[in-house]
Amino acid sequence: MAQYLALTYTDDVDWFAPEQAAGLAEYREFAQRDGGAVLSSAVLHPTSTATVVRVIGARGGEVVTADGPYAETKEALTGYYLIEAPDLDAAVAIAARIPAAWAGAVEVRPVLAWK
Repeated sequence: MAQYLALTYTDDVDWFAPEQAAGLAEYREFAQRDGGAVLSSAVLHPTSTATVVRVIGARGGEVVTADGPYAETKEALTGYYLIEAPDLDAAVAIAARIPAAWAGAVEVRPVLAWK
């Protein structure tokens, strides 16, 4: 079976805050229903906790960091699911059941195995 990365894009909120409990319950329902296809998953902290890293010049150049997100947007990358599915159509069907798809977006990409 193939692997697909389902990247979730939602409002940039603190998913660990108490007011997000109802939203997290929907994700738990997804995990119970489709967890057999999920190889791993994670929720990301808000983009305000991000650090952007750039190397100026060629490899080995000056390392420059900046606080905050790479880009200011309404929806941000807030998590991912690594799913296993027989084909892209099946992966899309699973991604459509991830709550992020209902009020945000889920980007599905095939994973290239490095072996």
